[in-house]
Amino acid sequence: MPHAQVLITGVGAVNAAYALTRFLDRQEVRRIVICGIGGAYQAALSLGDVVCAESECYGDLGVQSPEGFLDMESLGFPLVTAPSERFNTFPLQIFPYARREKFVTVNTCAGTDSLSSVLQQRTGGAVENMEGAAIVHVAALAGVPVGEIRGISNRTGNRDRASWRVEQASTAAQAALISWIKTL
Repeated sequence: MPHAQVLITGVGAVNAAYALTRFLDRQEVRRIVICGIGGAYQAALSLGDVVCAESECYGDLGVQSPEGFLDMESLGFPLVTAPSERFNTFPLQIFPYARREKFVTVNTCAGTDSLSSVLQQRTGGAVENMEGAAIVHVAALAGVPVGEIRGISNRTGNRDRASWRVEQASTAAQAALISWIKTL
């Protein structure tokens, strides 16, 4: 089994970007795999399901204008310019689990049905989180391939904390990641 190091970033895009940047400054890294939990936009995903990201999108990075939401591409501001321009959405290169969906990173989670619907429609995403795009963004800047795996802990929308399955989702994502690591 290959050598793996665990980096706990904390919650949110800034904590994740800061922790990974500091880590990359001290360590040579061949690949990065994010493991965590997320909320499901889609009814097709059940609590406890494990999903791998095919892409990560900053779901709320842009401007809310009278004409609607304008993402970074609409504004003409790429977040990464080399080797190719990237705006709000970043493709992933590593797929540690068979089921792939589009992931969405937000600063404000969709705690209402209306926001959940808006974010899903705008991004085409299936899984919401608060760190993924920031990690994928830093990895792109550093030229390190990245993958992401998450267990579904809750449904986005009107908050029903009693139905959340954080431990179940976390355990399922970890087990899937460990199983994938053993195949390397």
